[in-house]
Amino acid sequence: MHASSIPLPPVGKQLREWRQRRRLSQLDLSGHAEVSTRHLSYVETGRALPSREMVLRLANRLEVPLRERNRLLTAAGYAPLYAERTLDDPALHAAKQAVQQVLSAHEPYPALAVDRHWHMVAHNRMVPMLLQGLPDDLLAAPLNVLRVSLHPRGLAPRIVNLAQWRAHLLHRLRQQAAAQADAGLDELLEELKGYPAPEGESPMPSPTELPVFLPLQLASPAGVLSFISTVTVFGTPHDITLSELAMETFFPADVHTAHTLRTMAEG
Repeated sequence: MHASSIPLPPVGKQLREWRQRRRLSQLDLSGHAEVSTRHLSYVETGRALPSREMVLRLANRLEVPLRERNRLLTAAGYAPLYAERTLDDPALHAAKQAVQQVLSAHEPYPALAVDRHWHMVAHNRMVPMLLQGLPDDLLAAPLNVLRVSLHPRGLAPRIVNLAQWRAHLLHRLRQQAAAQADAGLDELLEELKGYPAPEGESPMPSPTELPVFLPLQLASPAGVLSFISTVTVFGTPHDITLSELAMETFFPADVHTAHTLRTMAEG
């Protein structure tokens, strides 16, 4: 059966599940959303149908992703509010230009953009240089950044601090999957957890033992390249595609890495 033909759960049930996912009581949510606890209880149990404005208010307080807000509206009998366009859509022209400007301006350091399932949708010219030599099947579109990073035929053998980096990525993905209630992220997490764990994998250190940041240390013909990264998202997006887009920019963590990347870019 096609996913679109499967009946949606009642809006009250969906709201209750999101409230529980955010670990809020009915009293907590009613206070944040300025609605009575009694009315919220009626909505969750199906005894009252929320207005369109109420659905959106509760979804906003619960930080429900835009894609799931459309599901809430549909389940309540209202039309979806948020469009899902491709980056090539004329309406997203300015946003697409902004993405490419950020990525290109970051050279000679690598930068890329990913969708909600970690598929790479854009990158600057430094990224392919770091992926040279990987098998074609891993690099085929849609290239999944996490799969390429942790796959035993991907970058994993080149990552010097694989145990720590693997633990970081899995923790990050686990948090994202829990926050977004996305089956695709759950499937990706299970796949990555099934990859061979590096030898000598140790438990995470205590907070007092953690370094200032965890670098990605990548072996290369020029020696070990060390990176730190930042993530950029669009502010107040009203399009599903933009709301799920993230740009990750990598900075050199030492002088050797900065010099090597400049040399690679010039070459």
